[in-house]
Amino acid sequence: MRKIDFSMIKKLTIIVALACVLVGCGEYNKVMKSSDLEYKYAYAKKAFENKRYAQAYTILTDLVPVFRGTPHAEESLYLLGMSYYENKDYINAGSYFKQYYQRYPRGQYAELARFYAGYGFYLDSPDPQLDQSETIRAMEELQAFIDYFPKSDKSSIAQSAIFELQDKLVLKELQNATLYYNLGNYMGNNYESAVITAQNAIKDYPYSKYKEDLEMLVLRARYREAVESVEEKKVERFRTVIDEYYSFVNDYPESRMRKEADNIFKIANKHVNGI
Repeated sequence: MRKIDFSMIKKLTIIVALACVLVGCGEYNKVMKSSDLEYKYAYAKKAFENKRYAQAYTILTDLVPVFRGTPHAEESLYLLGMSYYENKDYINAGSYFKQYYQRYPRGQYAELARFYAGYGFYLDSPDPQLDQSETIRAMEELQAFIDYFPKSDKSSIAQSAIFELQDKLVLKELQNATLYYNLGNYMGNNYESAVITAQNAIKDYPYSKYKEDLEMLVLRARYREAVESVEEKKVERFRTVIDEYYSFVNDYPESRMRKEADNIFKIANKHVNGI
């Protein structure tokens, strides 16, 4: 039996693939120079189907203004947005999706345009320590999608994404509050700033998975504030610590931080009641 030369097969496969690419590029250049709009549009759709998204959106960018008011207007604009979306350029995708649903609020692709506008911003949302403008924008777009299409099969996906984005915002606030806490009394009472930041986050997002950590940070900050106070303010501030302790253990009786909270309570109670 003749032995199969797999290395030769591999080389031939690469050559064929390169030939296809060159042929494709040649046709693409021909399309770009063509004045036949139908030909260019057919090629753009084919490029999209074949995942050549940069080619698709380059051609469609020229066609969309020309197609306005024609039978291709809706589809071409939506396809332009999707080409950018699939190429992971979510900013441009969102811009074209927004153009679509504002221009065609009841259009064939309105539901998908609203969803992908928001979901693209969700995918593009930065890490918590960075500016969260895009996160807020994603939440607004996704909530608008749910409001407009509450029965969509993508509503649950959008809602889950919103919850995740909310937790990202809360985590940023938790990090900010922790920074204030770590600064202590450096150049002012940063414990109070930690408390205010944490409490505002709890108020704005009461169902966040970080709520327990925020409440514990409030208790810690109140405790450190009391410990580092001048004598005449200690008793009053330790009373506040006790109030925060009861609030925390009522909400989280089985907390992983219960032992720390109990130790804080014992010290506070000793200062207030001598016990």
